[in-house]
Amino acid sequence: MDLGLSDRVYIVSGASTGLGLSCARLLADEGALLVLHAVDEDELAAAAPSIGHPDRVLLVPGDISEPGTETRLVAAANARFGRLDGAVVSCGAPPSSSVLEADDAAWRAGFESGLLGPLRLARSVGRAATGEGASMVLLLSAGVRAPEPGAGVANGLRPGLAMAAKALADELGPRGVRINSLLAGHVEASSPLELEETSAEDAGALEAVPLRRAGLPDEFARAAVFLLSPAASYVTGTSLSVDGGGGRALRAGRPPGPRPGGPGRPGPLRG
Repeated sequence: MDLGLSDRVYIVSGASTGLGLSCARLLADEGALLVLHAVDEDELAAAAPSIGHPDRVLLVPGDISEPGTETRLVAAANARFGRLDGAVVSCGAPPSSSVLEADDAAWRAGFESGLLGPLRLARSVGRAATGEGASMVLLLSAGVRAPEPGAGVANGLRPGLAMAAKALADELGPRGVRINSLLAGHVEASSPLELEETSAEDAGALEAVPLRRAGLPDEFARAAVFLLSPAASYVTGTSLSVDGGGGRALRAGRPPGPRPGGPGRPGPLRG
């Protein structure tokens, strides 16, 4: 399937490591032009050659929690490539803690870096995006739907960001701009140290995953890239779980109220 991404322009935050890096590589493989962002300038420069040709990527380091970073990213996309078609918005991970143990400073830092910073970027991209089916994907985790052990601050903040994205989809939809969230489950360790830590802290956790394994970074990234693409042109306001079947809910409930076809009746089917 041709995803229709050739020469479309996307910002990728958190592009130097993890799922952000995997998304950037797959977008480049599909022919997209990229504005790559990460906090660490050296890490970003080191990752860039594995993503795409220098003529097709632009590096813009900075801290997403600092106001103004989102404006620089949008301006850089328009200055270099003359358009903006969307973004991969990485939402970071606050330090491990319980809700009881995390102090106010940890909550404030987590709010700035894990909620307000990503939301600023999403709003800025939504305002500036080219009106040709632009799309954004927020990289979140399964903690949006069920709390994760040892992630007290993240458990408190991530559902709020997912709900803000849902509301933003309503606001941006009339302009043809879509926004979705990707809820990642267990990600395969990328280094021996991570593997050791995962084994010590998460022993037996994968027994609850029907596929009995962690996901590969590219497996999450492929879902994100599809949601970004024109191939997913009628998908917005969705939180897609990519978790090997680990999530147990069938679907989110529908709030009460009239439906498009009137009270108690489905809307018309066309096609």
